[in-house]
Amino acid sequence: MVHSAYDCVELVRECPAKIESVEAYGSKLLLGCSDGSLRIFAPETEFSSDGSKSYALERNLVGFAKKPVLSMAVVESRELLISLSESIAFHKLPSFETIAVITKAKGANIFCWDHRRGFLCFARQKRVCIFRHDGGRGFVEVKEYGVGDTVKSMCWCGENICLGIRREYVILNASNGTLSEVFTSGRLAPPLVVSLPTGELLLGKENIGVFVDQNGKLLPEGRICWSEAPLEVVIQKPYAIALLPRFVEIRSLRAPYSLIQTVVLRNVRHLCQSNDSMILALDNSVHGLFPVPLGAQIVQLTASGNFEEALSLCKLLPPEDLSLRAAKEGSIHIRYAHYLFENGSYEEAMEHFLASQVDITHVLSLYPSIFLPTTTIVHELEKLDIYGDASYLSRASSGVSDDMEPSSTSHMLESDENAALESKKMNHNMLMALIKYLQKKRYSFIEKATAEGTEEVVLDAVGDNFASYNRLKKSNKGRGSMSVSSGAREMASILDTALLQALLLTGQPSVALELLRCVNYCDLKICEEILRKDNHNVALLELYKHNSLHREALELLHKLVDESKSSQSKITQRFKPEDIVEYLKPLCGTDPILVLEFSMLVLESCPSQTIELFLSGNIPADMVSSYLKKHSPTMQARYLELMLAMNENAVSGNLQNEMVHIYLSEVLDWHAGLCAQQKWDEKDYSPTRKKLLSALETIAGYNPEALLKRLPPDALYEERAILLGKMNQHELALSLYVHKLNAPELALSYCDRVYESMRQPSAKYSSNIYLVLLQIYLNPRRTTAGFEKRITNLLSPQNKTIPKLTSTASMRSRARGSKKIAAIEGAEDTKVSLSSTDSGRSDGDADEYSEGSSTTIMLDEVLDLLSRRWDRINGAQALKLLPKETKLQDLLSFLGPLLKKSSEMYRNCSVIKSLRQSENLQVKDELYSQRKTVVKITGDSMCSLCHKKIGTSVFAVYPNGSTLVHFVCFRDSQNMKVIGKGSQLKKRL
Repeated sequence: MVHSAYDCVELVRECPAKIESVEAYGSKLLLGCSDGSLRIFAPETEFSSDGSKSYALERNLVGFAKKPVLSMAVVESRELLISLSESIAFHKLPSFETIAVITKAKGANIFCWDHRRGFLCFARQKRVCIFRHDGGRGFVEVKEYGVGDTVKSMCWCGENICLGIRREYVILNASNGTLSEVFTSGRLAPPLVVSLPTGELLLGKENIGVFVDQNGKLLPEGRICWSEAPLEVVIQKPYAIALLPRFVEIRSLRAPYSLIQTVVLRNVRHLCQSNDSMILALDNSVHGLFPVPLGAQIVQLTASGNFEEALSLCKLLPPEDLSLRAAKEGSIHIRYAHYLFENGSYEEAMEHFLASQVDITHVLSLYPSIFLPTTTIVHELEKLDIYGDASYLSRASSGVSDDMEPSSTSHMLESDENAALESKKMNHNMLMALIKYLQKKRYSFIEKATAEGTEEVVLDAVGDNFASYNRLKKSNKGRGSMSVSSGAREMASILDTALLQALLLTGQPSVALELLRCVNYCDLKICEEILRKDNHNVALLELYKHNSLHREALELLHKLVDESKSSQSKITQRFKPEDIVEYLKPLCGTDPILVLEFSMLVLESCPSQTIELFLSGNIPADMVSSYLKKHSPTMQARYLELMLAMNENAVSGNLQNEMVHIYLSEVLDWHAGLCAQQKWDEKDYSPTRKKLLSALETIAGYNPEALLKRLPPDALYEERAILLGKMNQHELALSLYVHKLNAPELALSYCDRVYESMRQPSAKYSSNIYLVLLQIYLNPRRTTAGFEKRITNLLSPQNKTIPKLTSTASMRSRARGSKKIAAIEGAEDTKVSLSSTDSGRSDGDADEYSEGSSTTIMLDEVLDLLSRRWDRINGAQALKLLPKETKLQDLLSFLGPLLKKSSEMYRNCSVIKSLRQSENLQVKDELYSQRKTVVKITGDSMCSLCHKKIGTSVFAVYPNGSTLVHFVCFRDSQNMKVIGKGSQLKKRL
């Protein structure tokens, strides 16, 4: 016997007549005896000495039937008693008056009643009859069907009837009498049909009970295996009670339908169910099986280790004991979980821990190798034990006896025994079960922790100083502490810390990394030590990042980048400088100083990505430049030039000026070094000098006067020329290209740049820059001292304004000859005064022309300039500047295309003029044709205003040519319009 589900009590002793049938009516017992009498027993008011009930004879109905009462059934809903003796009779309750006898049922051996519809079915020999109760004292026959053999057992199943005939079961359709075979019943035991509370059937086959539905189809619930073939079976949830030849067997209705209890009683003839017990009828006595209270049964099952059965009984506790039920279930789940854990069923154990709602620290105490953060919360032992004793938490179920004394395995709560458990190695299955358990618990923990954090933020925002003062504040920046200030977040910290360790111990670093990347509450100190010890560098970076320890993360990342460069490094995952840049991107808006500090480490190795980081992060360029100037001066120019290449508008004028000064300083140092070695050559170009020249030409944000003052007087003429050009001193700049650098190509390129820049705003004077170069070629070469003097005058403090370029050769060109030169390019071009050309001369320049002048002119360069840029030079002015000795043949390359272009323009203008004259004539012709309007006046012509005939009166015609009016009517209508406009004007005034 597993446990006592029922207590057996003798209710009736020494009945004078042999008991043939028994039935319960309320609290009374109805005994049908072999002498045809009906004896009614009622419980006595006083209990016996052992606390059980005893019954006394209340009434004896002699002659209740002429023959022994073989079977009875109480129909309380209709207050009827059905008895089977010689025939089937109906008696009125509680008077037991016979109200009807079905004579056709004479000789019947079995019957069954349909409580839902009030149908009676009985079997007589090989016939099955169905009668219907009409609600009064009469019964109406419905159907009668023939069967193959004598019916041994029957039961209603919905609209059909299940019959046990000799050795087989059939389903009889009550509407049309169709028989459907189910299966055979066996050879040794008679057929047995039992109705289940759910509507299905339990059919006996030898010593096996088979579950079928109302149509006879097998159900997958399994099979009940009795010790012997049962004679009768009664279902009383959650048990099935079977009457066997030698004893009464009680089995659970839960698979695997285990044996619950055996009641040894011999010669039991009948078994029936009452309101609160099972009635067992012997030959001359009656016993009752009274259910043991569910609480006591649960205690017995738990003590014996039958936890599944105990849990199933907990679900049968009444609703008013909901709290008791939850306590019992929690207690059983915990004990069952410990039992399964001790026996190696770790996943099943965790399922029961999950169902018990026990604190996770209790479960984690089974894993001594997992380190947990210290908590400020004191968890009291929840008194879930069914006896009100919490000592079960320290017991192993395998060591609990029936009296539930604690065993020696109380390591769950005793801290002094943890040392012994630490020597026990946790296997993979234990940790995997723990991971699944923690993952199922995690969602609710994280949700509560997040909600409490949000609540604190809201309270702080509304100024709840009292609540903020009472809450425990912890810094999330410090090591070894979590940003927790409540129980929910501390519990979430314990869970996430344990989960991370379990994932790492089971070889799941990728899953652990995903845990750290999402919202988590991992303890910083413990997790940092574990990750650092096992070289889980990526996970350690995520831990630092989540806890806003960006400096520690960047230091670790920089270390890993350095180690990745070494071929002898043992790290499994290689890191690149770009990883540091990616880490710094989100920090640009929150901590730009930290970004600048660590970007210096990768600026040299990946400058483009770093500059892009500065630009995308919206870090002020002035801040970046000043930081570089202080900590990495060699990279300042590199940063500025890369930034300028990516986004020119992002670099201010001050930064552009600073970048040019940096280039110039490097070039000056390079020049000084070469001069000291006497190796300086004006045509030498270092990489920095090339950058300087490019910056001077393309950048417009620097101060040219300040740079010009830093240049040496006898070198760097190309830089000086570019700076003079920025100051609109084009003549000086071109003089340097021609006389100092001897580079006509550079001078021509300079003129092209000026021409392109001046073309859009003032195309009228853009060609004058070539005339300036032409004058320089034709004028004598100037001395170096003259240039220095002019530049000194230009940069002197008194010369604050930059003079415009003027022509210096106009006087001489005017006196060259009295013959007029025909205009070549048009009247407008010839009107351009040479005084409007930009020469950049100051007031004292006339004297400098005479100092050290030479008569040598650069005629070849002049002719080359005219032939290459004939389309950009004013031809009339250029011819005026040329010397008299110039041969016309040398000017063919200049005058040929110029005259061709002029002629083409002349022809085009003539064509355009002719086309316009033709168009004018066409318009005039159209005007004349439109004016030739003919109006025909007949005797029927009517005035459109007065609607009278026009006749011979003066008329007027509207512009459409068809509307005719009297001239008088037309004049009156015009006067009315004028008056109307005047009245409206008066109203407005």
